[in-house]
Amino acid sequence: MTSPLRTLQPVSIDDLPEYPISAEDRLDSHFFIQWNLKRWRKSSFRNLAEPEIGWFGFLLFCESHDETPVGTLPTDERLLARALGITVERWQSLCRRDITPLHNWSKVMCDNGEVRLAHPVVTEVALEALKSSRKNKSDRDDRRRAKRIKDLAEMIEKRIQAPQLLRNPGFVDQFNDWLETRYPETQRREPFIRTALSEFQVEAMS
Repeated sequence: MTSPLRTLQPVSIDDLPEYPISAEDRLDSHFFIQWNLKRWRKSSFRNLAEPEIGWFGFLLFCESHDETPVGTLPTDERLLARALGITVERWQSLCRRDITPLHNWSKVMCDNGEVRLAHPVVTEVALEALKSSRKNKSDRDDRRRAKRIKDLAEMIEKRIQAPQLLRNPGFVDQFNDWLETRYPETQRREPFIRTALSEFQVEAMS
């Protein structure tokens, strides 16, 4: 039987590929994993691994999404065994199979200086999840900004009664950006906006 740890044999750190996801990237609100069922059914791992190995391999796929960086696993067999809720001895036994739970996982260098394990498909899924998360955040930020500008314009026009300021198409956007920079934590109640509006206009004219 071939060595069960053949994919994890010593490799020079300088020769390790760089993992494409930063340790600072998080998926804390990520509750679902994109799962390509047809790809899974046709995979060599699913078709060649014993059922027990397949189950533990799937658990490691899931576990990696909560790790740092996202989509990686530690190289320490004690941590891997603990993640699966089994003893190190049983983990070592699983790793003596022809197909192991670490099938297609290999060492990578992470941007925090740590050497960890990565899987090409898991990495692909994690990158797509991060892309989706960033887009969702960008969309939320755009909606929040649009609402803040709309509320600000309504307050200036109807409550402060200075509609002439809105004749300049870029005025509200500039005022909003100024507020976010100068008073990011201050609630935008009418008395504050009146004072801030005067301060903003003085600065704009100076």
